[in-house]
Amino acid sequence: MPWRGALSHWVGTTGSFGVSAGEDAGEARALYERVRILCWVMTGPRTLETKARHVRATWARHCNVALFMSSEPDEGFPAVGLPVQEGRHQLYWKTIRAFQYVHQHHLGQADWFLKADDDTFVVVANLRWLLAGRSPERPVYFGKRFRPFVKQGYMSGGAGYVLSKEALRRFVAAFASGTCTHTSAVEDLALGQCLEKVGVEAGDSRDTRGRETFHPFPPESHLTDKFSESFWYWSYCYYPVVEGPQCCSDLSVSFHYVSGEQMYVLEYLTHRLRPYGYRHRYRPPLTPNTPKPPPAPNATLP
Repeated sequence: MPWRGALSHWVGTTGSFGVSAGEDAGEARALYERVRILCWVMTGPRTLETKARHVRATWARHCNVALFMSSEPDEGFPAVGLPVQEGRHQLYWKTIRAFQYVHQHHLGQADWFLKADDDTFVVVANLRWLLAGRSPERPVYFGKRFRPFVKQGYMSGGAGYVLSKEALRRFVAAFASGTCTHTSAVEDLALGQCLEKVGVEAGDSRDTRGRETFHPFPPESHLTDKFSESFWYWSYCYYPVVEGPQCCSDLSVSFHYVSGEQMYVLEYLTHRLRPYGYRHRYRPPLTPNTPKPPPAPNATLP
């Protein structure tokens, strides 16, 4: 495929904080230094070359720290070899072991800790905007919020989720003390149940206009598809489902089920393509006093 030969071009087109050379990047640089994000990517020996290398060549370069978690070590990639097996039934074990590894070896290198799959695309700069006015010492995590099975909801695994430093501490401590155990192979649900048990809040990741920022499907599905009335998504979403162009925030953070080829397309569209003379219509402030989005139906206000 033509884009495979372009890897060397993509690597090296950005600076150390992931902004194109020559761009007026003062704000991006400041956020890069102030909102430190460690990204760990769920992958495996069979998908390192077919999926993970495209993550490594695109959006992972914008993280302060990027780690690739597999069941086998690969020094050349590099990938961390966790003491787990592969397969969907091992996803929660891999998640547990990955967060334990990050806590042990990288806790001081970041304030926020993002988990993503190797077919998830993340706009890390927008994630920094979302987190900029929030304290990493508060026990909270953010993502695409689902409704069932957990009182406060839980975050979709495919769309990715980000834990504050305090949330990570509590999650790891819960397994050390026996407060939480491996209860299910359903990674995102089991993690959400554990975090609720130890007092980690499921945060609201919508923008100031109430639009969602984490998305469990590719952009075209949210923008152009019409979900059938019987589709599980309607009953799972914590906030009202919006189809079409208003589905997604201008500062969206993630999309799931993104192919390797599409990773480069999204990287180009989010970091390089600019319409001449256009001023972004949505530029919310970077302050803790950013207006809150409207509450979800039947949600309990703090």
